[in-house]
Amino acid sequence: MEEIAIAHEDPESADAVWCLAQYYALLSASIGEPFDVGRSRDPDRDALRPPLGAFLIARMEGQAIGCCGLKGDGSPDGEIKRLWVAETARGRGLATRLMREVETRARSLGMTRLRLDTNRTLTAAIAMYHRLGWIEIPAFNDEPYAHHWFEKRFDSVNTAK
Repeated sequence: MEEIAIAHEDPESADAVWCLAQYYALLSASIGEPFDVGRSRDPDRDALRPPLGAFLIARMEGQAIGCCGLKGDGSPDGEIKRLWVAETARGRGLATRLMREVETRARSLGMTRLRLDTNRTLTAAIAMYHRLGWIEIPAFNDEPYAHHWFEKRFDSVNTAK
């Protein structure tokens, strides 16, 4: 099995932009209409950079195969954005690895609550969020493409509550 490395990267790097384009294409195919980033609550790129947040890229043999963003604003709350894994890399637990890594990063930034929203067509992601201890909550935003909202609380040093 090939080694998969996860690293922090600028959300405007060439690989990050490519990963996000793949995510948007996947979402468009899932929802059956073009995903319009302009309508979506797309995060400001500075909110995905240290010291507020992070953007992770997973690579195998140098090729970007996944990404996950952590949006922060300096408060104890963060938001997971744009989790994507290439079809060729699915079934290896990479989405789980990305989620755990982003949670570790959130704790290191002093965050104690993470939230995310997702589309109803992303059933594998919804199942993973439940499996990883995320709790479904009422809508916390007006994301037009979201049908499910989740939250996970933890202290900044220990594991999820």
